[in-house]
Amino acid sequence: MGRLITLVTGQWADLPLEVLAAKARSFGFDGLELAAWGDHFEVDKALAEPRYCEEKRQLLDRHGMSVFAMSAHLVGQAVLDRIDERHRGILPPHVWGDGDPAGVNRRAAEEMKRTARAAKRLGVKVVTGFTGSSIWHLLYSFPPVPQSMINEGFRLFAERWNPILDVFAECGVRFALEVHPTEIAFDLHTAERALAALDRRPEFGFNFDPSHLIWQGVNPAEFIRAFPDRIYHAHMKDALVRLNGRNSVLGSHLNFGDPRRGWDFRTLGRGSVDFEEIVRALNDIGYQGPLSVEWEDSGMNREHGAREACEFVRRLEFPTADRAFDAAFER
Repeated sequence: MGRLITLVTGQWADLPLEVLAAKARSFGFDGLELAAWGDHFEVDKALAEPRYCEEKRQLLDRHGMSVFAMSAHLVGQAVLDRIDERHRGILPPHVWGDGDPAGVNRRAAEEMKRTARAAKRLGVKVVTGFTGSSIWHLLYSFPPVPQSMINEGFRLFAERWNPILDVFAECGVRFALEVHPTEIAFDLHTAERALAALDRRPEFGFNFDPSHLIWQGVNPAEFIRAFPDRIYHAHMKDALVRLNGRNSVLGSHLNFGDPRRGWDFRTLGRGSVDFEEIVRALNDIGYQGPLSVEWEDSGMNREHGAREACEFVRRLEFPTADRAFDAAFER
């Protein structure tokens, strides 16, 4: 049997979980990656109500849905970010509070600890998410950026995330950072540096997502092979690079979906990602976790797109070889 195919629920948080679970089953998915927002999974209720997690499991069981991971991207972003008005729209009111940046950072860190405890109650072993970054604004290095400022950013990352990861360790849950622009790790080299900043502690690894690498010029399959023991979860998501001499990879301050952009997210199989090589690389490292479809495409109906994406991944999956192709020539 191949790897299970799941659906990230974050882009569907406007739908009640009961409705989404039924839809996902009809689309052909095996399970869900539950977002910790909307009514899909509520951390406070998971910790306060004795039967909350059991009832969530029962709901998913009714629809033949499994769950192997939780998504905590929004709160995780606020742990390390330089907080401003943008964060108000993505954070729960109790984390945003009065909006004081230091308080938001602190409350977000505590919420991530609670998320690890809630994941344990649900029986989930992986939480995917973001870390935020205090140094993303220094990316271009002009005015010239002293290396000490970058060093301080990774030091602060370790200072804020090690206590969170201590709780993950206590709970037997791993945190999988989605390597992504605006995070402390956004490409292969920064991912390596993030691991080093944490002394390569085992609770911290990566949620592989090729859509955030391809437009940067990073080969997604090479990222997998660079971190064979740290791919804790895998998103299936596509992006189309369409540089035409007038646009750029920086997005030009144009919103997603604007045809003038130099790249944009696409339904799986309709972008620039070579998913054949990704599946082969995942096979090479022995990854057996789910392939989790994160559907985003501004130009396509999402129900059509989710169904098409599930079918695409299903066709792509194949068992690994049990013998060399030329073994038949051996005596």
